[in-house]
Amino acid sequence: MTTTLGTRPATRPPKPAPVRAGRRAKSSYPHWFYLPAAVVYTALFLLPTAAAFFFSLTRWTLFDYEFIGLDNFVQFFREPALVKGLTNTLIYAVVTSGLKVVLGLLLAVLLTSQIIGRGLLRSVVFFPVLVSTIGVGITFTALMHPSEGAINQALAAVGVEGPAWLTDPSWALLSVALVDVWKGVGLATMIYIAGVVSIPREYYEAAEVDGASALERFRHVTLPLARPATVTVIILSLIGGLRSFDLIWAMTGGGPGFTSDVIASVIYKQYQAGFYGLSTAGNVVLFLLVSALAVPLFWFLNRRETEL
Repeated sequence: MTTTLGTRPATRPPKPAPVRAGRRAKSSYPHWFYLPAAVVYTALFLLPTAAAFFFSLTRWTLFDYEFIGLDNFVQFFREPALVKGLTNTLIYAVVTSGLKVVLGLLLAVLLTSQIIGRGLLRSVVFFPVLVSTIGVGITFTALMHPSEGAINQALAAVGVEGPAWLTDPSWALLSVALVDVWKGVGLATMIYIAGVVSIPREYYEAAEVDGASALERFRHVTLPLARPATVTVIILSLIGGLRSFDLIWAMTGGGPGFTSDVIASVIYKQYQAGFYGLSTAGNVVLFLLVSALAVPLFWFLNRRETEL
């Protein structure tokens, strides 16, 4: 084959470089959707938290402040009511969260079984959650009156002498805790109901085929598979118990004496007395206490769940 002088042989165009699958040009566009949430979170949480930490180191009023370092914290821990308030806070949180876990799980098992009026009963159990905490406190203050309260009158009708629920130092904190459980167990029950109904029915059918009793099905099926709901109820109830203030203040005001004071009520009394920097330091202490207990507990419970 001959070629003509002065002409070049035809050349093929270069092949495009292969594009690797899965590699796409990164765009910042999706990250802009985080911006509204980031602005709200910064404005409502990060900035107030930073301001609280700063003003806890000052002696401040609405118009002026003076930096005094850690003096507020030193004075706060010297408060005679603090040790009692800290002890009461831990007792209150443990009692309320423990009872909400136990009663919430039992009520959830009952309200997911085949009983008459199940929907109505669920509404009745959840109703106290919707009622104002102050309203609940005022109502139960009247019901728990030592002589004229309906509770003691009902006990007297069956020959039982009721205690002075809110005026006896040995009963005051426990009485408020029981009212807190009555009001909050409905939320725990709803969380447990969601956890129980999400368990596949095949597990219960297999347990029935193996001859497991109702108690064994609860122990070996419901209890372990409802663990995520248990973790949620424990964390929420514990945080709520540690931060509790409004119900205690409405029913006892921290009394009689300091017997039902918690950290939040001690902080409020300092604020009422005009010690704004001292009360801010107390809020920081409460924030650190809740974080120091809730965060490791949450990590531990979730770690145990993954190991199981």
